[in-house]
Amino acid sequence: MRIFETEFFLKRTQLNPQSIFTISSETEFNAKALEVFRHQHTHCKVYRKFCDLLKVNVLKITTISQIPFLPIQFFKSETILEKDKEPQAIFTSSGTTGSVTSKHYIADLSLYENSFLKAFNLHYGNVEDYTILALLPSYLERSGSSLVYMADRLIKKSNSRDSGFYLSDYDTLISKIKSLEKLQKKTLLMGVSYALLDVIETEQFNLKHTIIMETGGMKGKRKELLKEELHAILKQGFGVPHIHSEYGMTELLSQAYSKGEGIFTCPPWMKIFTRDTEDALQLITQKTGGINVIDLANIHSCSFIATQDLGRVQTDGSFKIMGRFDESDIRGCNLMVL
Repeated sequence: MRIFETEFFLKRTQLNPQSIFTISSETEFNAKALEVFRHQHTHCKVYRKFCDLLKVNVLKITTISQIPFLPIQFFKSETILEKDKEPQAIFTSSGTTGSVTSKHYIADLSLYENSFLKAFNLHYGNVEDYTILALLPSYLERSGSSLVYMADRLIKKSNSRDSGFYLSDYDTLISKIKSLEKLQKKTLLMGVSYALLDVIETEQFNLKHTIIMETGGMKGKRKELLKEELHAILKQGFGVPHIHSEYGMTELLSQAYSKGEGIFTCPPWMKIFTRDTEDALQLITQKTGGINVIDLANIHSCSFIATQDLGRVQTDGSFKIMGRFDESDIRGCNLMVL
C-alpha cells in the first residue's frame, strides 16, 4: 500500500469507542491500542504535535511498545481533546492553593461510566450487591472531581438506601458501619487515607463484612506515610486482613484495583508499562521505573500517558506503586513542554 493510500485509510477509519469493552485477549488489546493510537495521532492536536517533535512516523508504529507516551504534565497546560468534540464535563485535579491543576476534558461521559462500572464488576461483582459508603471530604469540598463522580454513580447503582457520602460526621459513619455489620451486609467503605485514620482514632473495629478501600494520600492533612505503614495501621484499626486500593487519576477514565499487598490489576482495556528513569522514551521490564499507562477509555483525549508515579510491573501484568518522581528527578527527555 502506497503512503498516501495508507494516510487516507487512517483518516477514514471509523473507530467505535465502546468496542474497547469487548477486549478479551492481549492480541485484541494490542490491535485496539494501535487503532486508537492512529486515531489520536490524526484527531488530537496536542498528541500529534508531541509525536511530531519526537519525529514519529505513524506508518512505522506496528507494536504498542513503539507508541509514544504523552507526559501527564500536558494536562495542566493544554486542552487535550479530539478536534471537533465538545466536552460534556471537565474533571480537575486537587492541588494546593495557587498550584496549577490538571484538566481532563470529557467528550463522552458514557465511556467513563461504562469503564468504572465494568471494572468494578470485574473486580468485585455486581455493585447492586453492596452498600457503598464514600468518605471523601477533601474531594467533596471542591468541584470537578472524577472520583466523586464515580462514587456518586456507584452509590446510586448500589440500590441500597444506606449508601451515601460522608464528610466529617464520623459518629454517624461509625454507627452506620456497625449497623451494616450486624445485618451482615456486604459493604464497601471508600475513603481518603487521612479520613480513614481519623475514623479509627475515634473507634476500633473488627469487621467481617466490610471492605476498606483507600483512594489516596493525606492531601496535606497529615504527614505522608509509606503505603505499607498506612495499610498496617488501617488493618489493625478496622480489624480487616487486607486494605484494598484504587489506582486512578484525573487524567484517566479507567481504574486499577488492589485487593491487598499493594498489588494492582487492570481491566482488559487498560495496561501498565514502566519506563527508564534516565531515558523517558525507553521502556523497561522487571525493574522499578516511571509508570506509563495505556487507557483505551481515553479515546477522545489521549490514551497513552507517562505519569509521575514510580512502580514495577510483574510478569502477569499486575503492578505495584513504589512512589513518585520529584520534579528534580524528571530527566531524560527534553520534550516535557511544547
